[in-house]
Amino acid sequence: MINLDRHFPRYESYSPAVPVWCITPGIDGCVHRFFDTSPISPSGRWVALTRLPDESRLPAPDDSAEVVLVDLHNGAAEAVAVSRCFDAQLGAGVQWGVSDSELYFNDLSREGGKPRAHAVRLDPAAGTRTDLAGPVYMVSPDGSLSASPCLLRMPLTQPGYGAVVSASHLPYNRGADPDDGIFVTDNRTGESRLFISFAEIVAQIEPDLAAAFQRAGADLAERDLYGFHVKWNPSGDKLLFVVRARTRDPAVQLLNVVVTVDAATKRAWLSMPPDVWRRGGHHPNWHPDGVHVVMNLKYPDDELRFVRYRFDGEGLEVIADPVEGSGHPSFHPSGNWIVTDVYEHGRLAYPDGTTSIRFIDVSGRKAREIIRIRTRPDYHGPGRELRVDPHPAWDRSFTHIAFNACPDGVRKVFIADLSALVT
Repeated sequence: MINLDRHFPRYESYSPAVPVWCITPGIDGCVHRFFDTSPISPSGRWVALTRLPDESRLPAPDDSAEVVLVDLHNGAAEAVAVSRCFDAQLGAGVQWGVSDSELYFNDLSREGGKPRAHAVRLDPAAGTRTDLAGPVYMVSPDGSLSASPCLLRMPLTQPGYGAVVSASHLPYNRGADPDDGIFVTDNRTGESRLFISFAEIVAQIEPDLAAAFQRAGADLAERDLYGFHVKWNPSGDKLLFVVRARTRDPAVQLLNVVVTVDAATKRAWLSMPPDVWRRGGHHPNWHPDGVHVVMNLKYPDDELRFVRYRFDGEGLEVIADPVEGSGHPSFHPSGNWIVTDVYEHGRLAYPDGTTSIRFIDVSGRKAREIIRIRTRPDYHGPGRELRVDPHPAWDRSFTHIAFNACPDGVRKVFIADLSALVT
C-alpha cells in the first residue's frame, strides 16, 4: 500500500489500535459500495466511490450522483462519470473488474419512456465508456460476468437500495415471477440474460421451501418474491441469492431466504430457510472457502452470533462462540479473522453516535474494538435510508480495509492498515 501519510490526514480520535486515514478530506457525501467488494483498485492506487448529490434529503427520480476516483498517489479526487442509477446505501454499485482499466457502475436509460437499469464499463485512464445491456450488482472474480437482481424492484423490499424511480415505474412481482430473478451480463459482449428466474428456483426447491414457510407461520403461495443481494463465491462457480418474500400488505413482516445456485448447471439449493432466519439475523456472505456461507444469526438461542453453514444448508454451526455477532462480517482468506462493524442503533453502539470496527480472532474466540468513530449522520431520513453503515471491506492484499463514517456528520471514506494484525 502507498504511504498514505503523504496526502491524507490521520484519524486519531478514541486512539485507534491501527493507522487510519480519511481519504476524502476535501469532498463530502462519498460512500464505497459494500462489504463484499473493495473500492481499492487492483493495483492499489485508486479508490472508486459514489458521491451522493445531497445528504440532507432522500434521492429523487432524475437525481444524479458522481462516480469519484481518489488517487492514493497524490491525494486528488476527481469525478469521472455521472450515474442516474443509485441510492443511499450502495451508491451506484461502483466496483472494479480485474484491472484498473475496468471500472463498473450502474446508470439508467429510457426505453419507450420507461427506465432501464444497466451497467457501464469505464476505462478511467482512456476515458472510454461501454454501456452493457444488464445491471451490475457484483462482478465475477475473473471479471467476465456481472450478476444482479432487478435494481428497480429492490426498493420494494428495502428503501435505500437499488434505483430511485417514480412509483409508476416500479415493477411489481406476483408470486415466483418467471420474468425476474438473477440477471447475468457478459462483460465482454455486453449481452444480458435472465440467468435463473424465481419460477425456476421454486420449481427446484418448492417442497422444502413451502415447508419452511409453514414453520415460519406463512404460506409461500401468498408471498411475492423479490431479489436483494447477489454474490459470487470466491471461485466464481456459485451464486448466493438473498430472496425476500413479501405480501401485498406492507404491515406484514418480510421473510428472508438464502438460495445458492450453481453457476454452470443452475442447480438451486435452499441454504438458509425463512423460519431459521426469522429468529433474528442478517448479512450473509461467502466464506473464503467458497463452500460455506457466514452471517449473523440468533442461534442456538436468542443471542446474536457469527454462524457458518454449507451452501446446501447443511452443517449450521456457531463461529468464535461466545463472541457476539454484529454488522457486516467478512473473513480474512486465512480463515483466522473476521472484520465487521456495528450498527449505530445496535446494542454494541455508543450513546454518542459512535460505533466500532471490530476485529475477531476466530480460533481465540475474542473480539477487539480497533476503531471507534461517529456513524450518526446529521440526517437519517424518515426510514433511516440515509444512515451511514461502515461496510468494512478488505482490499485485495487483505492487509487494509476501507470503510464509511461521518465524524463531522457528513459522509467520509477511510482506509485502515490492519497489516500488523494479520501477519
